[in-house]
Amino acid sequence: MNVASLDISSIRNQFPILHQQVNGHPLIYLDNAATTQKPLSVIEALDNYYKFHNANIHRGAHALADRSTGFYEDTRKAVQSFINAKEAAECIFTKGVTESINLVAQTYGKAFLKPGDEVLISYMEHHSNIVPWQMVCEETGAKLKVIPIHANGELDMNAFHQLLSAQTKIVACVWASNALGTINPVKEIIEAAHQYKAVVLLDGAQAGSHLPINVQTLDVDFLTLSSHKLYGPTGVGVLYGKRELLDKMPPYQGGGEMIKDVSFEKTTYNDIPFKFEAGTPNIGDVIAFKDALDFVNDLGKEAIMQWETQLLQHFVMGLKELGSNRIKLFGTAPHKVAVQSFLIEGKHPFDTGLLLDAKGIAVRTGHHCTQPLMKFFGIEGTVRASFAIYNTIEEIDSLLATLQKMINR
Repeated sequence: MNVASLDISSIRNQFPILHQQVNGHPLIYLDNAATTQKPLSVIEALDNYYKFHNANIHRGAHALADRSTGFYEDTRKAVQSFINAKEAAECIFTKGVTESINLVAQTYGKAFLKPGDEVLISYMEHHSNIVPWQMVCEETGAKLKVIPIHANGELDMNAFHQLLSAQTKIVACVWASNALGTINPVKEIIEAAHQYKAVVLLDGAQAGSHLPINVQTLDVDFLTLSSHKLYGPTGVGVLYGKRELLDKMPPYQGGGEMIKDVSFEKTTYNDIPFKFEAGTPNIGDVIAFKDALDFVNDLGKEAIMQWETQLLQHFVMGLKELGSNRIKLFGTAPHKVAVQSFLIEGKHPFDTGLLLDAKGIAVRTGHHCTQPLMKFFGIEGTVRASFAIYNTIEEIDSLLATLQKMINR
């Protein structure tokens, strides 16, 4: 499907939550980088699971357990296809990107980092791709190094190449920034890191719903995804890892499912992916996640990206046409997903957010879990508008009109 054939009105009708009023105004939901809304297909899949199929998986011999196990593993196969992994076993279910990154840090990181080794991250990372590496570096004696950025929100790639060395063992980098929208040159990052035999983890939380993903073409070692930013349920994430890496990593948690045999003397661990999926998982939400992937696949990533780019360009152009020097944009890189952060001079971002909410317009305000990035810009936080496939030009015009009134006050 191409962007010209998209019927946005029909797409919007698949999202019940959008058809309501907030503070006496039609809801305009522009906080999609935080979480996307869910289509009826996802909501109904979750409802149907608990109505007709609910049972624990992988261990039961009865019909409900067999059905639930099949549906659960169908989602794993759908993830494999979505990212073009070699095999479904390389796709591990977690509760989100945060847990996926912690899993790698606490297993691969602890097992293979040693004093003097280096982990590279960037200035634009989400806290979930900073704190786990700080923790594992403190525990192993490794050093954390940070790739600087330019004022427009792009990575300083010259500095990145200079930071790489024989001591670099892990590069953990966001694919698309949640605060700036910047799309990083991940293929170049991966190829350069591999020249030094370093492994690369990509935070794909924002990339998942916007960008085409082919882990084999990228040759990435680890990739994380989040269901709830992909029109799916909350509490579900994916960790992709190359089999040769996952096989030699120790388990993350102990318990049921991640074992082959247990005695008081010794436990033998299960094969991947089950080695990293201890305990009863979030079965219903994982099953419903497949319907979210189907929703994205049916529309097509290319068409989604084209429409969201139109929305972003319309918004940025509108901000510039407000005729005021009081609006400052953050994240002006030429290659972006549909995220734009900004500030109105003289107004705290929280106050701007409250005034917009009074008109039914939902945006995000604050530091967006990127406090080091905010410090780089010398600010406390921003207002962030982020767009999804169900947003419209008319909604952006309403946002711009409301901002104009704020500026004129």
